Amino acid sequence: MISNGRNGSVRKKKTRELRLPAIEVRQGPRRTLYSFAIDGKILSEFTTVSRVRRPEASAIKGYQRPEVLSHIAEIRDYLQTGDPMIPNAVVVAFDQRVRFEPASTGRTEGPKYTRVGSLVIPVHSDLADADRPGWIVDGQQRIAAIRAAQIESFPICVVAFITGNEQEQREQFILVNSTKPLPKGLIYELLPSTSAKLPSLLNGRRFPALLLDRLNHDPESPLCGLIRTPTVGTGFIKDNSVLKMIENSLTDGVLYRFRGDDGSMQGDTAAMLHVLHAFWRATSQVFRDAWGISPRRSRLMHGAGIVSIGFVMDAISDRYRRVGIGEVEKFRKDLEPLRDVCRWTDGYWDFGPGNQRKWNEIQNTPRDIQTLANYLLVQYKSRVWNRATDTGRAK
Repeated sequence: MISNGRNGSVRKKKTRELRLPAIEVRQGPRRTLYSFAIDGKILSEFTTVSRVRRPEASAIKGYQRPEVLSHIAEIRDYLQTGDPMIPNAVVVAFDQRVRFEPASTGRTEGPKYTRVGSLVIPVHSDLADADRPGWIVDGQQRIAAIRAAQIESFPICVVAFITGNEQEQREQFILVNSTKPLPKGLIYELLPSTSAKLPSLLNGRRFPALLLDRLNHDPESPLCGLIRTPTVGTGFIKDNSVLKMIENSLTDGVLYRFRGDDGSMQGDTAAMLHVLHAFWRATSQVFRDAWGISPRRSRLMHGAGIVSIGFVMDAISDRYRRVGIGEVEKFRKDLEPLRDVCRWTDGYWDFGPGNQRKWNEIQNTPRDIQTLANYLLVQYKSRVWNRATDTGRAK
């Protein structure tokens, strides 16, 4: 194709056709999909992203959300590891400049709703983004990460449909991105059995999830079967509450002492479980009436109680730093003085002048957790730690 440049000279527009082996799949009477593979590095040569925008005094245009840089960086880092895999397909909407040509050999053996052939895509090197024949409906971050990764190429799977209607593209974007995600609890249960590099949030929860799994399934654990997960539906305690308790201790508590020298959360698993078993065994003995029942009947089994008393575990362990930790009796002895000031199942919490709360008014919110944790720690230090220190000085 020949066109005139601004200076009047004649130049040749670089145009070519990209022919990709593809499978045509017919869904129902009107819908047709095309599945193919391509190097993700070159996908941007004929696709673009239609981001959501609203020009003045006009209807909304486009349908994609802005790129999330942190998410892209995580995918990019994963792609630069030794053995990456992205099995889920990118979804692309093509306009009618793209066509499918069935294989000349005719239909191969297989279902009647499929045909093999080639998807023919025009590639114009000097087209503006908005004029390219393809729009990415789903997979924006993956494509941006592949583009940025320090790798020569990375083949990906693509599922495409052809339409000249932007409304249909937007509808498909909504349908693709409104699919209900996997429950977080199920993801956390799967984490301990994985070893691949994961996004930072999931990677940081892999080891706490392992400890939770052991607490919930080891027969000798006082929490065995009590943590509610997608596979343990009879548990009372929410898995996320136990994860928070473990993460707090791993970050700045007794479990931190057993972390590895490399700075990661992982470390001496056996020692960590020894402490956790001992503390929660003692807790179940001291607060027997509040143990093993529904959170509606006991704030000890409630998220606020689990996270808050976890800080007491760290405080008791800190007191016994010089003489060893982990024994049930030490935890039980230090928890016993708190029995009379805890209102797990009835009565009113006395948080200070003008701040009395009914036992079941404590909620699983950051503010209530902080209030309850501070109260338990103050009571512990005044009833146990300070008295023990004064006794030691007197001796």
